[in-house]
Amino acid sequence: MIRTYLAIALVLISSIAAASPIRIKDLVEFDGVRTNDLVGYGLVVGLNGTGDGLRNSPFTEEIMSNILERLGVNVTGEQFRPNNVAAVLVTASLPPFSRAGSQIDVTISAIGDADSLLGGTLIMTPLNAADGEIYAVAQGTIIAGGVSAEGDGGGVVQGVPTSGVIPSGAIVEREVAFDFSELDVIRLALRSPDFTTAARIETAINQTYGRGVAVMLDAGTVRLDISATGAISPAHALVRVENILVEPERRARVVVDQRSGTIVMGDDVRISRVAVSQGNLTLRIEETPIVVQPNPFAAGETIVVPNTNAAIEEEPGIGLAEIPEGTSLSEVVAGLNALGVSPRDMIDILKSIKAAGALHAEFVVR
Repeated sequence: MIRTYLAIALVLISSIAAASPIRIKDLVEFDGVRTNDLVGYGLVVGLNGTGDGLRNSPFTEEIMSNILERLGVNVTGEQFRPNNVAAVLVTASLPPFSRAGSQIDVTISAIGDADSLLGGTLIMTPLNAADGEIYAVAQGTIIAGGVSAEGDGGGVVQGVPTSGVIPSGAIVEREVAFDFSELDVIRLALRSPDFTTAARIETAINQTYGRGVAVMLDAGTVRLDISATGAISPAHALVRVENILVEPERRARVVVDQRSGTIVMGDDVRISRVAVSQGNLTLRIEETPIVVQPNPFAAGETIVVPNTNAAIEEEPGIGLAEIPEGTSLSEVVAGLNALGVSPRDMIDILKSIKAAGALHAEFVVR
């Protein structure tokens, strides 16, 4: 009987060579330079019979009445049941340094029982921030994210027709009160806090501007003294700072996706001496470096070529795998993967090694 094993994808985050330096702008967020979330409640009109059922969505009738009354149409006491309107929530992100008159994208999402927003038009909708103030106004034709079709016996839906976007659909009406040019000190917040990375950022900036310009406050924060840089403005100072190259330090981490059988790891993950028993498989990993010397009287140098022998044996009974001290996890996984171990067995072995305290890395299972 032939047993078929599923293939498993092995991705190595970093190679044996040193990691490439990264720009500071890709490692940190600058204090005060951030987006602001906006939200509004509006009405979409012009739908082809796919709007809210007003009996089930009374809030749609309420907002429609308010809009018509603001336009001078008195609908008090009137009974109307259109099916081409839908109540929606409008969301957007206000980028940093947005000025009045700038245009931003908006996302439209139905909150009633509308079947589709395809072909609808959003009526002028104010967008509020967390402080309750209006910062933008949205309006325009919706580009729906899907399509739906129905017949007497059933229907089909592709994508999400009850959600859509309006590119450049909102105009900024109010600017965020933030004067970046008056800052004397700017904090650099690391996206992945690490003491070593923060220290390297501090050193790299001080090598560019001089000692005392940058000070590491903690694993996630580096303070930058703008006045000590000699730049005419904070913006000019950050132009040089954000393009300085730094080699970030990273934690040893293994990420396993059980659904796809993908294992992602770095070459800095190590395993202590441990024995693993998995069914009747015996895993052996042996390092036998080969010394290569030049021919007599020939120009050259002696080099050591690494040679790893990984083997797996199927024997009756319970198999035992002994992994020597200092073996990298990539060697273990590559050996198992090359010899046809299924993803489920692979993940079980890694979990067991981690539970035994022999896997020296953060283990993330998704």
